[in-house]
Order: sequence, then structure tokens, then C-alpha cells
Amino acid sequence: MKVLQFPLARITVSFILGILAVFYLKPNPILVFGLLSIAFLFFAISYFLQKKTFEKTIYFGIATYFVSFFIGAATQITHTDAYQKNHYTHNYVAFHKPQTFSITIREKLKNTNFNDRYIALINQINDEKYTGRIILNISKDSLNLPSLEVGSTLRVKGILYKNKSPNNPNQFDYGAYLQNKQIYAQLYSDREKLEVSLKPKEDIWYYTSKLRTSIIHNLEKSGFSKTELNVAVALIMGQRQDISPEIIQDYQYAGAIHILSVSGLHIGFVFLFVSFLLKPIPNTKKGALIKLLITLLSLSSFAIIAGLAPSVVRSVTMFSFVAIGYSLRRSVNIYHTLLVSILLILLFQPSFLFDVGFQLSYIALFFIIWFQPIVSAIWNPKSKVLKYFWGILTVSFAAQLGTLPLSIYYFHQFPGLFFLTNLAIIPLLNFIMILGLLVMILASLGYAPLLFTKPFEYSIYCLNKIVNFIASFEQFIIKDIPLNIYLLISSYLAVIAIIVYFKNPNFKKLTIALIAIIGIHLAFMTTQWNIKKQQEWLVFNILKNTLITERYGNNVTLYANDSVQKTSSKNTILQSYLVGNFSSVNAKEKLKNVLYYKGTKILVIDSFAVYPKNANPDVLLLTQSPKINLERMLAILKPKIVIADASNQKTIQKYWKASCEKQKIPFHATAEKGFYILN
Repeated sequence: MKVLQFPLARITVSFILGILAVFYLKPNPILVFGLLSIAFLFFAISYFLQKKTFEKTIYFGIATYFVSFFIGAATQITHTDAYQKNHYTHNYVAFHKPQTFSITIREKLKNTNFNDRYIALINQINDEKYTGRIILNISKDSLNLPSLEVGSTLRVKGILYKNKSPNNPNQFDYGAYLQNKQIYAQLYSDREKLEVSLKPKEDIWYYTSKLRTSIIHNLEKSGFSKTELNVAVALIMGQRQDISPEIIQDYQYAGAIHILSVSGLHIGFVFLFVSFLLKPIPNTKKGALIKLLITLLSLSSFAIIAGLAPSVVRSVTMFSFVAIGYSLRRSVNIYHTLLVSILLILLFQPSFLFDVGFQLSYIALFFIIWFQPIVSAIWNPKSKVLKYFWGILTVSFAAQLGTLPLSIYYFHQFPGLFFLTNLAIIPLLNFIMILGLLVMILASLGYAPLLFTKPFEYSIYCLNKIVNFIASFEQFIIKDIPLNIYLLISSYLAVIAIIVYFKNPNFKKLTIALIAIIGIHLAFMTTQWNIKKQQEWLVFNILKNTLITERYGNNVTLYANDSVQKTSSKNTILQSYLVGNFSSVNAKEKLKNVLYYKGTKILVIDSFAVYPKNANPDVLLLTQSPKINLERMLAILKPKIVIADASNQKTIQKYWKASCEKQKIPFHATAEKGFYILN
């Protein structure tokens, strides 16, 4: 691949490897900065030697990549808040005893059924200066008080709670997701216990939030439907907190969820719209500079209003370089543009590397640039209409092919009608974006004329209806597709090798492509071989229900009551476990009082509280809140461990825990510690 021949590509790869090394290995910062100093010294020596001899040496290249690697590592350390001495994670008391926190609201999140949620910045803990981002959860009250404004400064008394690991296996790790965003803890409070400062912190976040609120308020006054308004705000400003779960699901099933997150598609519209408005300015040296400054200012303003999401920052950075290239009247190498934008973004925000949207956006862009021209060249329609729709198809196919393995790896599903979706909505989206930008600009100035708002509202209504219609064909949505990291890597190697072969076919490239395809089979066979050797017995954490599985290889036996067994195919917790282990349920049995697993005897006591006195179990499992005297039972049965699943009442579990501690028997409550597993 010619892309990898660019020195900038190799430097970028080295830089990213440095970020990954620190993220996963977590080395001592002093060691990293020491090695960075040595790398700089090696780089300087090799540079002066090369300059003196006027010959290119391998040492200079190696030194460059070493410096890039350690700059990436140092960048990750510098931008990881937990390494800072005054970060709240170093205040261990705050995680165990109530403290008084001074915090500032930074961003409004999607609410839950019980809490209003915000991202907040810690300013002080008990009048001592601390820093860091947390999630603030404020319990909803019957008064329906308005949401807190971005920039509001609060005093809250409470305890910090660290991010929890998933309570069940193979589930989405929300704690790790928050940690990648530099959020390590959550704080809970009631609305009446908050002390809100009269004067908010008036920074850029405050003013952009006020601007968004003003736009939404003016559109609401114009009679804009709430459902369509929520989608409009997501399309134009990237704020999708208020979209209903049903609409989100429709866009996911139709393969159109990407249009609800502001990305390259949206920034491209902004760029073209601004360029169109600036056409009257002459292309003189002064005029070109004015155009460039206005374009960069417009793109930056849009990024800030959209909340500086990773996809927005990436797209704005890339189009800014395109604008600079056009202004300098130079041909812009799009690969260099992508690489420079990656370097700049990760230099200031290395955590973006672990953002799913960031990864998908760049892969989609790369495949559109690299692979779409190959597909497009297959057919050259003469009709402008056919050429337009053929362009949509080829771009969609290239982007979907590029993101397919990664999408399946993260989401385990594939929208089979994505072609139809893009053909139907892209033409409409052109109209929506142009009209939407105009409406938002007018609304920000306090105007919302019906002449523009009503067509805008109706176009979004049509968009939702089209997406809903396509999403209704659920038989075309392939769900629960298992894929692990080995299959992911081998899939990308195969896709890239096949495309390289078709670009310029020869025997060598065909051989590499066939080897890559064989690599997928080897990865799958290795995965199956490893899974067949695995055995485990597992108690899930499911509220008000008991669910146990016994897995031998990829065959799972399910132990549960009738109601759970009937709905097992729709149980997302169970399905995530099956997909993650390439397994399927091959037997369903009612929950018995005595179970055996590899010589371990398990006694299950339910609400009837019936058990044989001479059971002598290794494991005692308590379900459905049985009315028992656990101390007396433990004295009789003498189990090695006691497990209480989430079907038991929380108050009873506290007494059980105390009884186990008294008799020095381990106690595992799945509601507190998550699932329990026997290997």
C-alpha cells in the first residue's frame, strides 16, 4: 500500500503505538519521560551524523520512529487526569466518607428514569483544590424543576462511587467507557440538598450551551414538533440526549444511526455552504485570506456548538486543512490531510483514539478515499441522475465494507438494508442540512419564520417515516454475530489484501490475498478450539429472577423457571453471554435444589426454604428471599461459600452478609459484586 510509504504514516503509527503502550501497560511516568529524553538524544546524534555525511541512514529513520513512539506515550500520560497529583482519585477519603464538593456543570447527559445526569468538573473537596471530571446524578423530584444550566457552580455533600465493572459477563463495560473519557467516579444527590451559586461560570461552554438553548427555545415558540425538533438538534448540533429510544432503535436498524452524530458528512455540508456564501469575494491574495479566516472560524464555531464531540473535531480538523490547502492554491493530498488531522487530534486528546465513533469515522473515510474510486470505475452511467445515485451507492458500499468488521465487533449486528437507506435518505439529507443550517442561524438571531421552519420540520418528519419503514423489516437485520479481536484483525487483513489485489492484479498479490483468507479460517478454528476446552458454571445478576448456565465448550444448559426460559431468546443479558462465547443454548432445565458441577455440590434454596439437613454442600445459593435463620443453617450445612443472587431483597442480604462474616464464610451478593463463576 502506497499510503504506508509516506513517512508521515509511519510516524503516525509509531505515535499511536506509544499511546496504546501507556494505556495498556501503565508504565511509570518517570521511566517514559526518561526514555523520551534518550530517544531525543539518539535522534539528534543520528540527524547530525546524516547531515555531516549527506547520506540517508537507517539510524535516522529508526530514531524518528522511536521519538514518535515516546512522544505518543508522553502525550497519553500528560493528558490522563489520574496521573495529576491534585486529581480527586488520590483523595481516598472521598470514596468512603461524605465530603463537601464544589463542582461546575460542564455538559447535560441523557436522563434516566430516576436521575438527571450531568458531566461535572470538581473544583474543591472540603475547601482543598482538586480537579477531574465526574458524573453527577440528581434524583428527580415531583416538582419537575428545570434542568441545571451548563456553567452552574454547586456545593454538594456526598460520597464518590468508582465506576463499576459490568454485573454480567460480555456486557458493555460502561465503567471503561467513562474512564476513556477521563471520568472515574459518580456522585449522587437530591435536588433540595444542592447549593447553587447565583453566578455561573461564564466560559465558552456556558455561552455555547446558552446559544443552543436559545435556538431550541425559539424553534419551540414557532410550534416546531417536539419529536422532529429532537432529531433536528441531533442532525445539526449533535445533541441527541432527548431523542426517544424508539427513534434511536429505528435509525440503528435502518443503518442510519451515523447521521444522528455530527461527522464528516455534516461538516462537509457546512464547508460547502460557507464556500458557496463566500463565492462573491474575489480570489485575490487578500480575498483568499478573508475566505480562509471566515471558513476556519465558521467550522470552529460549528464544532464548539456541537459540543466538540470526537467525530466533529476530527471532521473540522480535516476540512480546515483542506481549506488551507485550497487557500494556498496547492493540491491537497487527502491521505496527508487525514494523517495530520489524526496526529493533531491525538496530540491534544489522545483518549479520542479509544472512542468508537472516532475509529469508525476514520476507517470509513479511509475506505471511501481508497476503495470507492475502484468500485465507481466499474460503471460510468451517462445520465446525471444515475451517476448521482451510483455515487451514493459506491460511497455507501466503501464505507460499509470498511466499518463492517469493527461494527460487528462492537455491536454484533448488521443492517442488511443499509443500501436502500442511503439511497432514500441522502438526497433528502442534502435538503435538510442546507435548510437546517439556515433555520438554526435565524433561530440564533431570534427569528424562526414559518416559511423555513415548517418545510424543515416536515422534511425531518419524512426522514423519520422513511427510516421507520425500512427499520420495520427486522428480518433483514442480522443480530448476535460473534466476533473477537483475532477475527477482527484477520478480517481487515483479508479485506485490505483483496482490495490491493483487485487494484493491480498479479500472482504475488493473489497469493497474499488467499493467505489472508486462510488466516480468517485459522482465527475461527483457533477460537473454536479454545472455546471447546472451556467449562464454567455461572450465576447471573438479573433483578427479581434467577438464571444459571452451565457451559461445556459452545453448548450451554440453562437453569431457570418457566417464565425466564420462555423469554430466554429475548434476554439481552443471556444473549450477550452466548454471543461473547460463540455459544448457544442446547438444553433448558428447571431449577433444582441440588446441582453438581465438576465434583462441586451446589445447594439451591428458594422461597420455600426446604433443604435436606445432611446436604453438606460446597456452595450455598440463596434465591427468592427465603425466610431462614442463616446462622443456624451455616452451622449445620457448613458451606465453603454463600451466594445470593439479585432475586433476593437487599435488606435481607445485609443480614446474610453479617451472618457469613460472623462465621468467616465468604459471601458473594451478585447485586454488589456481579456474576459468580465456577471454572
